[in-house]
This record gives sequence, structure tokens and C-alpha cells, in this order.
Amino acid sequence: MTTVAPLHTSPPHTTQHWTIRKPAASGRRGIVVAQAHDAAQAGIALLDAGGSAADAAVATALALAAVEPWNSGLGGIGYALVNAPGQRTEVVDFGPVSSRNLDPARYPLTGRGAAGYFGWPEVEGDANIHGPLSAVIPSAPAGYAAIHRRWGRLPFADVAAPAVALAKRELSADWFCLLKVCGEADILRRYDHSAAVYLPGGLPRRLPYDGPAGCFPLGNLADTLQRLADAGLRDFYDGDVAASLVADFADAGCPIDAADLRGCDAAFRAAETVPWRGRDLHLTGGPTATPALKRVLAGMADAPYGAAPDAAPDAAWFAASARALRAAYAERLSPAPQDGCTTHLTVCDADGMVVSMTTTLMSAFGSRMMLRRTGVMPNNGVMWFDTSPGNANSLAPSRRPLCNILPVMLCDDGRPVLAGGASGGRHILAAVFQLLTFIADFGMSPEDAAHHPRIDVTGPDRVAADSRLPPDVLDALAPVVRVEHVALPASFACPNMIAVARDGTRTGISDAQSPWSAALAQPPVGGAPRGTRPAGKPASKE
Repeated sequence: MTTVAPLHTSPPHTTQHWTIRKPAASGRRGIVVAQAHDAAQAGIALLDAGGSAADAAVATALALAAVEPWNSGLGGIGYALVNAPGQRTEVVDFGPVSSRNLDPARYPLTGRGAAGYFGWPEVEGDANIHGPLSAVIPSAPAGYAAIHRRWGRLPFADVAAPAVALAKRELSADWFCLLKVCGEADILRRYDHSAAVYLPGGLPRRLPYDGPAGCFPLGNLADTLQRLADAGLRDFYDGDVAASLVADFADAGCPIDAADLRGCDAAFRAAETVPWRGRDLHLTGGPTATPALKRVLAGMADAPYGAAPDAAPDAAWFAASARALRAAYAERLSPAPQDGCTTHLTVCDADGMVVSMTTTLMSAFGSRMMLRRTGVMPNNGVMWFDTSPGNANSLAPSRRPLCNILPVMLCDDGRPVLAGGASGGRHILAAVFQLLTFIADFGMSPEDAAHHPRIDVTGPDRVAADSRLPPDVLDALAPVVRVEHVALPASFACPNMIAVARDGTRTGISDAQSPWSAALAQPPVGGAPRGTRPAGKPASKE
């Protein structure tokens, strides 16, 4: 029976009057999960060509530069966890570092108090948020090069080939892409080359009434990717591409110079290991969300988990989770970064290597300032620094800011059983924790876990909850903000994960509300190509 609100009240608006199911992918060979289907296909192509999970992860990340340019790209930064059979889990750290030339005096405060996404003191002209002064050194290519160098099997030209092809195809201007462009149009229009690509004629494109949506050209990105495919990723830092970048940075007034680029490289270290309910959770450590997740896990040590696999998260469990998440944010630098247009990808191969990688431009389209000579969109990582002086996270040259990146890998006797992460800034922590525990502790399938309603905590004073949660859960969380889980606005993070069963079956799932995301599986040897399986059907036994 439908409940009708009394005539004298105004019921809350409901955006989605449908139920969405995102299909999982399952099999005994490779799995690639990404926030764009076309990029996941690039990863599968590398696996089918004999590449490792590392090859596939780098191919997927490069492809995302062409098919999801608001979230990540050559101008970004990131972190990855890699577990190769018989080896320890390694962190590949290509996190944000400010230019050695960054001058805090170039970010004068307006005196009007908190502003922007994080609540830092406002800077004149929002110079820390967009434009030439907002970028930190782009380290994503260095990270991809390090991963490929250590664990790759195929020539880099083969790894980069799908990204080159996708960039030449150009960016599909469908409704989801146009929403992203419209959301940043007021800033994109301030930068000539960004406006020329994304705002032809000065306005966002219109969708046709019917027929193909058309495409956005991507400046010189395809040529840049082709140059890197031919010369290697190091060319980004000390070759022809680097020379073009330095010229573009100089023209724009960006402090990043040739020495910054030459000195950029990724670092390897052992993953930080945290015992969790009889298994080991491997984390990146460093200035990421690792300390916050550790605080949540400590706060949930005595939480009411019940007896898996029959138990389910109930009102008491969600209330305990909200308390633990709020406590974690109370201990973290306040206010901490919250906004983000990050992307996460998770890959495994038939031999058992697993890669969990998060990369980001920070905000949507990063600095929003496309570089003319390369088509690269630099990040806006300066936004992650506190603009008030004298603090541990304040603006300074050659400094690393805090960030919310959180790739995870859960291992049992050294064998990965679950790997994943999420995009979504300060929403990431709650999403990764819940999806992890839904699968590992409550025994949900990845598909069921991805579709289970969640809560979101982005600070010590605010709890939001999916309005689909049962009334007793919502009551236990009071005071709580009830929100819909929709594609936009993004009230929740976009997580994805791969679970590896003891019998060798791997199952991947992408974010249920992201229209482009996908989990794809390699077909069985000798079998027909297969992508995702229909929702609700059991995984095939190969």
C-alpha cells in the first residue's frame, strides 16, 4: 500500500523511483574493476595478451585519463597496494608533493574566514583551488612507471596502446559526462584550453534529441599518450613531454619547473599491517586515511557483529560504526580534506597477483586548467594544504599534504582474499570500511554488499544515512541526515572490490550508483569472451 502524505504537509522529494542493480563479474582468471567500463576493458585486453595484473592496472589507469578525465589522469597523484604471489604486500607511493618553488606569500588570505571545500581560510581568487597556483607535482606517471617496471610483463607500448586508442576516439559526451562538465563549467570557462574543449561556443554542449551523443576532443592528450607509449613514461619528467609541460607551466605562471619534474619518482615500502578479526589488513600508511581507518577498527573491536554468515548489520552495529567513524574524524586534523574526484581500480590476474590503486586529480577536473601543448589537466593538490600558517599541514614548498586515499587489501596467511578502495574524498573512509566488513565479517557476497544501504560520516558532527535503511537503524543513528544514494549529488563514495574465494573463484563488483563503472572478468581458457554476468545469477564454476 502506498503511503500518501497529508495535504497540509510537504513530503521530501524523491529522485529515484527505481531499483538499480550493478552486475558483478566472476571467474577463475583475471578480474578488472574500474569506474569506467571502457578502462576496465583496456585492462582485460592486457590480461588476455598475457600481461600481469600490474600491466592491466597501468593500462586501466592510463585509459581513465582519456575516458574519465575529471577524476584522474597524467596530471594526478596516487597510491597503490600490490601483492604478488609469494611476496609481501608492497605500497607504491606516488602521493602529492608541492613544488620546491611554492611560495606561501602567493596565497594571500581575504580575511573572510572559512571557504571552499575544506573550510581553510579563504585565499584571494581561490588561487589554491584552481588555476596555475593550485597544482602539486604530477606524480601519477611515475607511479605507473614504477608498477610496470617492478611487476609488468609486456612492453610498455602495448600497455599504453588502449589509452592511445581511446584518446583518439575522444570523450563520449553523454548525459553523465555533461553533468560533470556542467558542474565545473563556471571555472572551466576561465581557462582558454579547457573552455575550448569542454565549452564550445562558451556553453556546455546540448544532448541531441536522439542519436549519438557526440564526443569532446581532448586537446593534445592523444599525441602525449602516443609519445609516452613510444618513449616510456619517464619522458613525462625528462624528455619531450617534460619540455612541453615546463613551457606550459611557465606560460601559465605555475611554480612547477623542470627540476620538480626531474626529481619526481615513486617510492616502494612494505604495507602497514593491522590485525583484523583473525586476518591481516594491509594499508598504505603515510599521510592517507590509514590512521583514521585504524581508529575505526579499534573502535569496532567489540562491536556487535553476530555470527557470520547468518548475521547482518543491525541498528546496534550501525550505531557503533557511526560512533567509531565520528571519533576517527575528531582525531584527524580538523577540518580535513573532504572533496574529491578520485578514481579507484582493482585488478587480479590468473596467477594471483592483486593490485589496488587509487589515483586522483583532487577536485573534478583538478586545476580545471588544461595545458595547451600536452592536453594534460594538472591536479589541484595545493587545495589539500591548510592556508593558515604555522600548522603541520600548512602551505610550504616540497611538502606532502594529508589526503583521504584508502586502498586496502585483506590477507589470510599472506593470501589476498579481498582488495579494493573507493573515490569520494572524505566519503571514502566510511564506504571502504563498510564494504570491507559487509563482505569479510558478515559473509555477504560482493554483489550484495555493494547494494546494501550504508551510512556516511564525514566529520565528528555529521552522520548521513541512506534513506533505504530500516526505520530502527535510522532511529538508532538519530540525529541523522537522510539522503538518497544517487549518481549525483554524490552523498556517498564510489567503492569497488574483488573477493578471492578459497576455491580460486574471484568476484569483482563496482559502485552500484556509478553509471559508467564496471567489473569485467577474463573468460575461461578456450571459452567465449565474457564481461559482467546478470545481476542475481550465481557465479559460474569453471
